[in-house]
Parts: sequence; structure tokens; C-alpha cells
Amino acid sequence: MALKQIDAKLFQKMFLGGALSIEARKEEINELNVFPVPDGDTGTNMTLTIMAAAKEVSQLEEPTMETLAKAISSGSLRGARGNSGVILSQLFRGFTKEVKNCTVIDVTVMATALGKAVETAYKAVMKPKEGTILTVARGGAEKAAELAMETDDLEYFCAEILKHMEAVLEKTPDLLPVLKEAGVVDSGGQGLLVVLQGAYDVMLGKQVQFEEGISPIKKKASTTVSTEQIETSEIKFGYCTEFIIMLEKQYDAETEREFKSYLESLGDSIVVVSDEDIVKVHVHTNDPGLAIQRALTYGSLTKMKIDNMREEHHEKVIKEAERQAARKKEDVPQRKEEKIEVPRKPVGFVAVSIGEGMNEIFKGLGVDYLIEGGQTMNPSTEDMLTAIEQVNADTIFIFPNNSNIILAAEQAKKLTKDKQIIVIPSRTVPQGITALINYVFDKPAQENEKHMTEEMKHVKTGQVTYAVRDTNIDGKEIKQGDIMGLNDKTILVVGEKPKDTAYDLLCQMIEQEDELVSIYYGKETEEEEASQLADKISKEYPQVDVEIHMGGQPIYYYIISVE
Repeated sequence: MALKQIDAKLFQKMFLGGALSIEARKEEINELNVFPVPDGDTGTNMTLTIMAAAKEVSQLEEPTMETLAKAISSGSLRGARGNSGVILSQLFRGFTKEVKNCTVIDVTVMATALGKAVETAYKAVMKPKEGTILTVARGGAEKAAELAMETDDLEYFCAEILKHMEAVLEKTPDLLPVLKEAGVVDSGGQGLLVVLQGAYDVMLGKQVQFEEGISPIKKKASTTVSTEQIETSEIKFGYCTEFIIMLEKQYDAETEREFKSYLESLGDSIVVVSDEDIVKVHVHTNDPGLAIQRALTYGSLTKMKIDNMREEHHEKVIKEAERQAARKKEDVPQRKEEKIEVPRKPVGFVAVSIGEGMNEIFKGLGVDYLIEGGQTMNPSTEDMLTAIEQVNADTIFIFPNNSNIILAAEQAKKLTKDKQIIVIPSRTVPQGITALINYVFDKPAQENEKHMTEEMKHVKTGQVTYAVRDTNIDGKEIKQGDIMGLNDKTILVVGEKPKDTAYDLLCQMIEQEDELVSIYYGKETEEEEASQLADKISKEYPQVDVEIHMGGQPIYYYIISVE
């Protein structure tokens, strides 16, 4: 008997089935993302994104299309990691926008929702590239629109869509030369198909153990965040109050302004982040009950947390004294860990970094908040929102320092209402460092944005790492274990030793007009070796100044900038 409708209960099971499907196959998808640099993380990013939504979806005991739509949209958006994760969250966001007001999903609703999903995802990407997850998703939406005129059988409808998307996926190497050279299909497109196939299997009656598969998300796989402790002797507002409003009434821009104004009358450190269906609130106040009472006029509350900061501060002082005594006894350098509230300032900085040395460089340049991430460990939109919340400034500059993190930063920007967020689209750590160096404190934010972005363009980045698979790229035969030298666009050098490969890479990167070479040596590289490389470059290119820094980054023996 043909299936003609999907109700909320089945839709819930299908979504969870899709989540478990990609969770089980994430490493396979990661492998597709390796060309042959060991930074394959598409499967991980997509899994963490959908699992953030699956956690909320699995907690709905009597789901409706509306509650499912809220859980999927909000959960995936805040959990979105990397380009693939952000795009996946936008596909979900567009799809659920269409189905939330329906009681059931039929062929017509499904086709319309898939079209909306693709439209939303394309809008989220500034320069959409074909041959990616977007192409595969669009192929599915186009096939759905065609089939909706021919059938009302959802089993046939979905099977044909999946078949067509597989055919589109197989063609992605023809659209992206890097895929063809590596002999793989697009990893994001493959991940999307895995999700949809898992959902389809459940629709056909396949049984899956949800709890067992979803349990890992209870322990958040997150990036590490670090801040500087700032001493204070007085806490004006004693209760750190946080909650989420599940909106039940109209909540527009004017309502939000009035709510923020009310919160300002109660305290400080106010953060109000709104989505279509929820509002996340943070305020320091002496009257948390008043904040809660006003919030209840907009909807129901969840994830409420009220902490007595005076009590916590007292405990922290005692604990810190104990730690200091222990450190002194053991002669261990002191690390500042606790965050104490600071006065609001005009401008703040958030940067994504990886490696102890890189962290110290960014701190020295005035970064307020570091998110440890980058290759294979992309921060989520929620991680970005946490960083924004912790930096008490009117304007916050974010430096993603990785092309795969820019979209998550942009999503966080859209969700932030009470602060001006400026994302500097730094694609590498050296670009982020150069941008920060060129910040001028007495210039307006927009002028600095333009200036920093322009200065980044003069930075050429090189990276030296190892190959994790055999492949052929740009006519270069690469074997597993080879050392590769990459510039911003491609693999320039293949060698046997990191130092020699780095030298050959620099020889191809340095041009007559260049003035400065910065060498950041990684966790697996000795300082002596880096110094030998710097000396060799200085002799070969006397017109450039050569600097070496301990970067401490994993995976990459050297990260190099030439400008």
C-alpha cells in the first residue's frame, strides 16, 4: 500500500534515523574530504550539527510539526560547524519553515519544502560553488518539483529523488577539478545523501535504536575556549541569570528593544539573542525574578540558570589562593582561568586559534577571547555566540582564521542583536595576525574593517604537512607519508623532509617586492630546525626580513606568511 502522508511522529523518527545514519558513517565522509591534506572534517561537522538538533528532537514526547520544526531549526543552527554544517542547518531551516504549519507532509508539501530548503541554503553562502552539497541539494529539489506533478506515492517519490541526487553527486567531480584529481565525489553532498537515506530507511519501516546512537551528544564535542581573568573587588549585580524563552507571542524588533531596555533597568551584562522561535537571555541583576516575570509575558521558559556571583566569587578567591599556594610549592607557572565580569568597552576582539604559541601571539595583539579550533576542529555557531556573550564590548571583531569557519561566524553575527559584530574574513592564521596588526584604535569600526580586509590581501600563506593518502593533484604524484608544501590555492611542493619542503615552498612563494617572511613552527618541529630554515632563507633572499615564532600547531610542521 502506497504511503501518501508523513505525520509528526514518523517525521521525528525519520529525522533521528538520518542523524544516526551520518553519525555511523562520519569517518567515511571525512575520508572524502581529504585531498590529501589531513584536515578531513566534513563528516564530523555535519554529524555535530545534526546531533545538536537530534538531541532536542529526541526529547519531544508528543511532537507536532511545529515543535519539530522549532527543534530542528534552532538546534541545527546553534550546533552548526564548518561550511558543510552551516549549509546543512540552512537546508533544515528552509525545509522546516515550510512544514511547521502543516499537520502532515505529502508529496506537494515535500516538494515545496525541498525547494525552500535549497533557496535558504544558497542565500546563506555569499559565493555559492557548484559541485558541492548545494548542487546535490538543488538536484533533489528540482527532481521533487518534477515528480510532484506525477505521483502522490511518497515511497516512490523519495526513492526517485535519492536516485537522482546520487547521479548528481557522481557528476560533482566534473564541476570541481580538485574532486576529479583526487578521485572522489563531494563530501558534503555525500553526507547529505547519507542523512536522507537514513531518513528514507526509517520511512520504509527500518527500526533504529535512537537512545544508543544519540547518547554521545550529551557530552558536547566542542572547541576549547580561553579567556583572561580580570580581578575585581566589587560585584554590583549579584545574580547571573540565564534562560531561553520559547516564544508564544509576537516578538519583533520593537518588542526586543523594549525588553532590552527593561533588562537594562535591572542590571548589566545583557545579552539577548533571538531566533524565529526562541530568545536566549543573559543578564546580571539583583532581581532575577523581575527578569523572569517579564520574559514569561513572551512565552514559556526553559534552561533557566541563576548563579549567585558573590558567593561564586568568594569561592573562587579561596580556590585561587589554594591553587597559587600549590603552584608556588610546585614551581608551576600560574594560569589565569576564571572569568570575572569587566566594564563594557567600545571594541573587542575574538579570534579562532590553535596551538599554544599562536594563542600567545593573539593575546599579545589584544584579543579578548580565543576559541581553540581550526583544521579538524571547527567551532560551532553556538561557540561563536558564547564568545560574543563573554566579550563585553559594543563592537566585536571576529577573526575566523579558516575558510571553513567564516560561515559559522556570519551565522552568529545574524543571531546577535545587542552588539555590532564585524566578521573579518581571514582564511588563515597569518591573515588574522596581519589584520590585527593593522587595526587602528582611533578609526571608526567600518574604516578598520575595510583597512584590515584590504591588508590581508597582501598576505601569502604557506603550509607544510603530510599526505594521508595516495593521490594525483595538479600533475603531482603524491604518496602517503609524503611531505607537502601548500600555498593559498594548491600543492606547490612534494618532498621527504619538512624543513627542505618548507624551503622549496618559500622559494616559490617569495617575489621581488616581498619584505617580510614569518615562520610559525609547529608542535612536531624543533626550534633549531626552524632557525636553520630561517637562516637559509635570509641568505638566499637578503631583501626580506625573516622572523620565526613558536606556533605549537598540530598537523602542520610549518605555517608561513610572506608579505
